[in-house]
Amino acid sequence: MPSEIWAWDALDIAAAIRLGTGSAREATAAALARLEAVNPALNAVVEPLPEAALAAAAAVDAARARGEALAPLAGVPVTVKVNVDAKGRATSNGVVAFKDLIAPDDSPVVANLRAAGAVIIGRTNTPAFSWRWFTENDLYGQTRNPWSAAHTPGGSSGGAAAAVAAGIGAIAHGNDIGGSVRYPAYACGVAGLRPSAGRIAAFNPSAAAERPLSSQLLSTQGPLARRVRDLRPALAAMAGPDARDPWQVPMPATGPAPTRPIRAALCIDPAGTGVDPAVAAAVEAAGRALAAAGYAVEEAAPPDFTGAAADWATFLNAEALVFMREAVMQHGDAAIRGAFGAMSGDSLPSLEDYMRVLARRATRQRAWAAFLAERPILVIPVSAELPFPQGLDQTDFARVYRAQQPMFPTVFLGLPSVAVPTGLAQGLPVGVQVVAARWREDLALDAAEIIEAAAPLPTPIDPRRSIGMR
Repeated sequence: MPSEIWAWDALDIAAAIRLGTGSAREATAAALARLEAVNPALNAVVEPLPEAALAAAAAVDAARARGEALAPLAGVPVTVKVNVDAKGRATSNGVVAFKDLIAPDDSPVVANLRAAGAVIIGRTNTPAFSWRWFTENDLYGQTRNPWSAAHTPGGSSGGAAAAVAAGIGAIAHGNDIGGSVRYPAYACGVAGLRPSAGRIAAFNPSAAAERPLSSQLLSTQGPLARRVRDLRPALAAMAGPDARDPWQVPMPATGPAPTRPIRAALCIDPAGTGVDPAVAAAVEAAGRALAAAGYAVEEAAPPDFTGAAADWATFLNAEALVFMREAVMQHGDAAIRGAFGAMSGDSLPSLEDYMRVLARRATRQRAWAAFLAERPILVIPVSAELPFPQGLDQTDFARVYRAQQPMFPTVFLGLPSVAVPTGLAQGLPVGVQVVAARWREDLALDAAEIIEAAAPLPTPIDPRRSIGMR
């Protein structure tokens, strides 16, 4: 097995190990060597785990030598974020005060990755409290985008996206409550899936208190990978059952075949904020790719997009003020305190307004379900702009927040969406978001693969060349 296996897709690595043309140790050693070579330019993986990774790889090889059937991701190198529990490791969430918060057990997503045979080679960076679209904190420092050190790798799963884009692991774990899988995938030129709410269990055994309702209903765990094809086995692995999350629903991975031709709606500016011409061109290019593949593509806007985005903000920010503000102001770094204040404000909605938002969620879900029943695919921007300059939220939060509107309604409604690259613009990745009905990740991934094939990006990328660091 050549050392370049670090650049292979997860499915190819797993197949080589299963067939005996390569070993888990070789795959893991290659990924660790890649980490050592390029991570200094990125600061994406902030906790390398070489000893544990090599031990896990040895266990996979021993199981194969005994003739045992291997799990689907056996021997595949992956990374996980520092905001989920991994037994015996600190769940720091990018916060200095939490650097010694040792997890007593694995979170469901980590346990499920291990059960699928994946080899965890390291843990990736996130902004403090995982609450920005920029990845830096006082504990670990700044993560850089492998395409341009001057631009954000996204957040909060910026370390995950930068790592997988540079070939540090074939799959990366992330989580998303406001675009934290999709925006980093977009910014780093990889694919990222925010699954349907309830698809993947979430729970941190180290948590001192229960998560707020907004996190229980809106936050999802999800995978990032260099190719859409790897999101499928990653999703299947992460979505293993776990009774610790009462919101998890054991739905099948695929649904009924849709009527053909499949109708796909394009909406270039769903939030009405205006979009960069390169972003508009990406949506149009995605539409052409789908049309060439036989989809019936039309321009159509989903119901009350801006209203759904506003309700997401009311729900999330109200609970953030109650559940997070004290900890952020006490333990957060200056950047997160500024961003949190700019986003959440300092006043709670009335109880009546809060209840009406929650009640209205079902109305909005019903309207979008009807829209997606007629048009099973919706293609919209991930962000209205190309990846932001580093730290822009500290000087112009309003601009950042306005551009990110396309990601909010799917969170509020619990819908799956895939961020998929469409190429480069001004030397930076650009792409689109593919949305489908709840539990229809299969349809979104099918469409995303077609879009990806029309303009594949040259990943993995070598950040030592692209961002001029050694």
